[in-house]
Amino acid sequence: MSALSLFLLLAGAVLITALALYALHLWRRVWAQQRAQKQQAEERRERLSGDLQILAGSLLDGQLPLIEGAIRIKVLLDNYDSALSQDARCQVFHLLFDATAQVPTHAHWKALDKSERRKHEKHFNELELQHKAAARTAARWLLDEGLARASKAA
Repeated sequence: MSALSLFLLLAGAVLITALALYALHLWRRVWAQQRAQKQQAEERRERLSGDLQILAGSLLDGQLPLIEGAIRIKVLLDNYDSALSQDARCQVFHLLFDATAQVPTHAHWKALDKSERRKHEKHFNELELQHKAAARTAARWLLDEGLARASKAA
């Protein structure tokens, strides 16, 4: 074997080793990013679970209006766990959300004339009378079983 062949073989081995080390470095960065993303997802899930517990408890304690609570719970449930959100026991939140989807919010609500606001408020009262028991039952189920079951499944 000539000196040139030996040199080229050695250079190739060094290059392969360097590329392997660089690939290992890149893979370690990928694994670290995956761990960080997983941790962020877990923290987000825990935060949403805590928010859902607060909202469901507030709804049960009467500290939160039924319609507003149902809308907020539905939105958080969709972000927390879509399977839990689609559970039959949570459908009342979807029903109330859908029944009030056309109602203006924030500045648009303030811009409504009083008769229009009263019309919406009357609709809210009708919905509350019709679905209050089901919403309270769903909130109680979320606190007692739903959120615990979903956190075990995650």
